Amino acid sequence: MTILTVLLLGLPSFAQTDAQKAAAEAAKALTEAPKAEQKVEKPKYWTKSLKTQINFGQTGLTNWAAGGDNTVSLAGYVDAHGNYKKDAIFWNNRLQLDYGFIYASSKPILQKNTDRIYFESSWGYQAFKSLYMSANYNFRSQFSNTWNYPTPSQKANGDPFEEGYDPVREDWLAAKSLASGFLAPAYTNLALGIDWKPAKWISANFAPLTGGFVIVRDQSLRKNYGMPLRKKYQDLGDLNESEKTRYDEDMASGNADLIGSYYKGSKFEFGAQLKVNLAVNINNNFGYTSQLVLFSNYLDDPLNMRVNWDNRFDWKLAKYFSLTVVTNLIYDENVMIKNEKDLDEYPNGRARVQFKESIAFGFTWTIAK
Repeated sequence: MTILTVLLLGLPSFAQTDAQKAAAEAAKALTEAPKAEQKVEKPKYWTKSLKTQINFGQTGLTNWAAGGDNTVSLAGYVDAHGNYKKDAIFWNNRLQLDYGFIYASSKPILQKNTDRIYFESSWGYQAFKSLYMSANYNFRSQFSNTWNYPTPSQKANGDPFEEGYDPVREDWLAAKSLASGFLAPAYTNLALGIDWKPAKWISANFAPLTGGFVIVRDQSLRKNYGMPLRKKYQDLGDLNESEKTRYDEDMASGNADLIGSYYKGSKFEFGAQLKVNLAVNINNNFGYTSQLVLFSNYLDDPLNMRVNWDNRFDWKLAKYFSLTVVTNLIYDENVMIKNEKDLDEYPNGRARVQFKESIAFGFTWTIAK
């Protein structure tokens, strides 16, 4: 009885000691356990985005007294960005692609209404707070041929129209004339200068050293786009009588392809360039971008500047739908444009302000990283 009493009285003491020992060991284990390492995110130097649009338009007229055309249009647009920024260095790249068609009942032909390839790449090193030493490269052209379709004056086989005859598709195709094409023209240059970036929404680049080429691959368009004569024909006094006679006859023939054979396919330009970019987001649904490029050619009448001014307004109507307004203005002293109203005064055409405007509603999809 005495031994049993001693065991019963001592059991709680042993249990308490074991519990205290276990708690101490657990605390020690927690204290000595390795701490979980926090993940450190790698620096993100690249930002990328891809915006795509498909725009559709349609007009249908039935018994419409005021007249007009039934039209259907379809166009696509791609705007891709790939920008790099690390410390004092940046490298920005942008590719814009436009392509679209329109069909009008008055001309039974599928016509192209927009076509553009525009790539630009800018590298810069920060010299001061808002100033960067920079190098700019850009390339501008289009995908395929663009044709003018004047009203046919005769049938495709050369026969005159009978009274009441309406031109058919073959007649329109026979009357067409080439206006432009891939690498006809194309503009490419490299500009060395400075970038000024006072705010995120505006930047200006001034490049007093800008060199590049104007390319016109199709010889029938070379004269219209201001290509220089081949060296042999720049001084007609160096030609013999046979060559001089042939040159005069070909120039008087009116055959654009034959005339173009006397002109170079490319022209080197060296001058100064000013490029101003704006990108403003009024809110999450409305944005405006603009680019103005002025180029003065030191080698050919520097006061006559080439102007390219592009504007784009994007209004987001719903998650995947938007209304877009685009304007493009070009002025180039070397591009000759003919107008039927003054052909007598300017038979070879003359430099004019070129302007294009389009309004489109369509599907928009944007990917950003």
